[in-house]
Amino acid sequence: MATKAAAKNKSVRTPSGRKRARQSIKANAANTALRSRFRTAVKSVRKAIAAGDHAKAMEVFKANAPVLDSIADKKIFHKNTAARHKSRLNAAIKALAA
Repeated sequence: MATKAAAKNKSVRTPSGRKRARQSIKANAANTALRSRFRTAVKSVRKAIAAGDHAKAMEVFKANAPVLDSIADKKIFHKNTAARHKSRLNAAIKALAA
């Protein structure tokens, strides 16, 4: 990833362009971390669902739902994407109870 950033810097000529390149490197690192956090939250809920314990799965879902929302609010993922993930996870949890 750093090599892409270095290559990007070399092609920029203007001072404002260099600044934007620096900013984009920082933003990319932050966004990558948030995307990873989103995926980890979804995986942890799926893992709890796979274990088959409805109460535990619901507890993990309730803990991770705000994480999905906050990342959608920051526009890392679209709000509909976060809503879709939450809806499908919740449906899977409800299926455990039935």
